[in-house]
Amino acid sequence: MAAANNDSLVLETPAEVVDARPGSRLMRPVEFFSAVLLVVVIGLLLTGVVSRYVLSLPIVWIDEAASISFLWLAMLGSAIAIDRNEHLRLTLFLGLLPERYRAFVGTLALVIVATVILALIMPAVEYVQEEWFVTSAALNIPMSYRASALVVGLVLMFVLAVGHAVRESTLPHLAAAVVLVAALGLVGWLLSPFFLSLGYLNILIFLVLVVALCLLAGVPIAFCFGMGTIAFILFSTHVPVIVLIGRIDEGMSSLILLSVPIFVLLGCVLDATGMGKAIVEFMASLLGHVKAGMSYVLLGSLFLVSGISGSKVSDMATVAPALFPEMKRRGHKPSEMIALLATGAAMADTVPPSIVLIVLGSVAGVSIAGLFTSGFVIAMVLLVVLAVLARIKAARENMEGVRRAPLGVVVKTLVIAAPALVLPFLIRGAVGGGIATATEVSTIAVLYAIVIGIVLYGGIGLRKFYDMLVETAALSGAILLILGTASAMAWSLTQTGFANQLATYMTDLPGGWFSFMLVSIVVFLVLGCVLEGLPAIVLMAPIMFPIAARLGINDIHYSMVIVTAMNIGLMAPPIGIGFYIACKIGGVSPDEAMKAIWPYLGALIVGLLLIAAIPALSTAYL
Repeated sequence: MAAANNDSLVLETPAEVVDARPGSRLMRPVEFFSAVLLVVVIGLLLTGVVSRYVLSLPIVWIDEAASISFLWLAMLGSAIAIDRNEHLRLTLFLGLLPERYRAFVGTLALVIVATVILALIMPAVEYVQEEWFVTSAALNIPMSYRASALVVGLVLMFVLAVGHAVRESTLPHLAAAVVLVAALGLVGWLLSPFFLSLGYLNILIFLVLVVALCLLAGVPIAFCFGMGTIAFILFSTHVPVIVLIGRIDEGMSSLILLSVPIFVLLGCVLDATGMGKAIVEFMASLLGHVKAGMSYVLLGSLFLVSGISGSKVSDMATVAPALFPEMKRRGHKPSEMIALLATGAAMADTVPPSIVLIVLGSVAGVSIAGLFTSGFVIAMVLLVVLAVLARIKAARENMEGVRRAPLGVVVKTLVIAAPALVLPFLIRGAVGGGIATATEVSTIAVLYAIVIGIVLYGGIGLRKFYDMLVETAALSGAILLILGTASAMAWSLTQTGFANQLATYMTDLPGGWFSFMLVSIVVFLVLGCVLEGLPAIVLMAPIMFPIAARLGINDIHYSMVIVTAMNIGLMAPPIGIGFYIACKIGGVSPDEAMKAIWPYLGALIVGLLLIAAIPALSTAYL
């Protein structure tokens, strides 16, 4: 998961990063410290694995030390993302604005970011003061040493956001944006008695409308949630903002989430070493000679590579350049290739190791081992559905000059790819078999990939590896801040009692559990288009999973349905951002590809309905 240097896109998440830039010199010490923290976290976790499974001497303080380091990594990474303009945001609607308005809206977005951060700084200071009286169980140190990361990170982000606003905006635009935000804040404060009387309507005003307007303005997703939640708390409740700090801390620093930056780094290592490319070449030598063979290779490669990197966009960027030239030679239309690429990547979040599945397990309390096992099977269902359609589409494929690869070539590519092929099965087997947690497996996988990459795939230079550490810190920080603010927003939503009202209504839907499934599919299809997987999961899981349980729906089954629905929404034009990224990777006009993708999306919908209607597809192998 890394930002493409020149293409303004982000790997692992479909939200675009526009005008990404190299880090400033003043942030070099922060970047260095973040890189060191990431190495420390990995080192601590590896030490814990060795001591527990090899020496049978678990070290009790490792989890605490890793948790402290993790929160500091997340907050400093968020600051680096501000500096590099790599916080995840939607830009589709911003690009539709006339040029004369775009600059002002960009300035307004920066002012909103600075406002959100400023509103959180003093409550974060209070939170640190309160944490001074809480002592950690193993290390026996005040928890304020850990909580201080929130203050340091917020202050750094505020300074950087203000600096960007001053440098990149004209004085009239900056003054107008500040006045507008201040005026809206004053109006909200003056109307707070009125808002207090509105009840559930405040959810629509603040947690829907305000968040939606911020998204349209290109405000980074984390700060959209932050602005909506802060406004909701300040203007329509008597809850102190310090409560939100606790929810943000809880949402972005769960020990389960420790695997997020490590799997991000794993994706970077695999891209740098060419291990994903080796898998693609092996698949091509094995299946490339049959009718629709290259389509099968594309789908199979996405399936296998996603099981290593956990990054759908990284998967597309690895597979497309290796296969598209030969597919064009065989008569495949570029639009059809993009359609297959995008919909094939839609199964990535169900193939372990999936960061979305890890976050879902953390938020909803679902077994990650069960999710990994089921996700593999569900991805196979989607793979088969797409493969059938690809075969139908390839009826007129030009097979002239195509020959079966000699056995020697197949064996050679297999030998080269074998070390990489081991990795996805190592990850799935260890987690699914209950041998190790997702976090422990992620550290083993990173170490394995680095060693194998050095020994067999040409290695990684120290400078390159350092850059990967910093990039991992930035992108992980951006992701984790989204999880933190989304958690705060989800908590605010549940505290209103709205969740209980919604549960009562949806439980009584005619048609029982399957009607609820259909409603869930529609909801998460829409959320997948707009928000993508991680924030949607954090927002909706606390509401929807209790309803599913009340209706007797297995939590693994329900997880597979909503994750699949979100992935389809992600690739669905005209809003799904993943679709546009696939077009960018393949160099095809979105207008051209849009006409070709609907049959493939239809095939995925068929697969989704099968998954929803047949629980055994998700649960039979648990």
